[in-house]
Amino acid sequence: MLPPASRMRKGEEFAEAIRRGRRAGRPSLVVHFTAVEADEAPIVGFVVSKAVGDAVTRNRVKRRLRHLMRARLHLLPRGSLLVVRANPPAASARSEHLAADLDVALQRLIGRPRDGRS
Repeated sequence: MLPPASRMRKGEEFAEAIRRGRRAGRPSLVVHFTAVEADEAPIVGFVVSKAVGDAVTRNRVKRRLRHLMRARLHLLPRGSLLVVRANPPAASARSEHLAADLDVALQRLIGRPRDGRS
C-alpha cells in the first residue's frame, strides 16, 4: 500500500498529470509524469480500464502496480504527479515483466539510471 500522502485521489490531479505531463509507453502500461513546483511528497495514481478485464482482474492489477510503485516511490522528485495506466496485457503479465516495464518507463521520464548504472 502507498502512504496516504502519496495517493492520488482528485480528478484534477489525474487530469493535470495526463494533460501537462510527459508519457512513456510500454506494452503493459503507460506512465504519465508531471513535475510540479512543490515541496510535498510525490503523488501516484492508477488507471485500470474495463478493457483490462473484469473487476477482480482490474483490482488485482491495481494491487500489483501499487506494490511495485511503493518500492520505487523514493525515485520520484518531490512534488511530482505520476499516473500509471494499465494496458490489457497487464492482466496476464508476470510481476517481473510489469516491474521491468515500470522501471523502463520511469527511467525514460525522470532520467535516473537503472540498477545503479549511469
